[in-house]
Amino acid sequence: MNVFLDSSALAKRYVDEPGSDRLEQILARASSLGVSVIGVPEVVSALCRRLRERKLSQVQYSKAKRALLEDIIETSVVSITDQVIARAVVLLERWPLRSSDSLHIACAAEWSADLFVSADERQCTAARAYGLSVEGLPVA
Repeated sequence: MNVFLDSSALAKRYVDEPGSDRLEQILARASSLGVSVIGVPEVVSALCRRLRERKLSQVQYSKAKRALLEDIIETSVVSITDQVIARAVVLLERWPLRSSDSLHIACAAEWSADLFVSADERQCTAARAYGLSVEGLPVA
């Protein structure tokens, strides 16, 4: 099964929070994993925010970042192509999404994801309406 994670879901792999256990169950069934090219910087941004807020120690941050970069080696990273941009524009015109959320959905659709996973309910709603099979995770 091709599983595509937006950054809110991907982050749950590196920071133990509500939904992390469910994400690991989903990933255990996955034959391939996809993320958008913007997913990695968004997760690093979230890790840096937690580090600044002292919710992560420097050691925890370094460990999480290293694990993320190691995982990405075996992950399909979907680029922002003309087709992805066109899909994102359609999504933005139909649903109240942030631009990055529309890009995650567009990348998942372009990659032919069997399952789109996110912890953003608005994004999940749009992805379902766009025709993707979706699993929502709890918000941290």
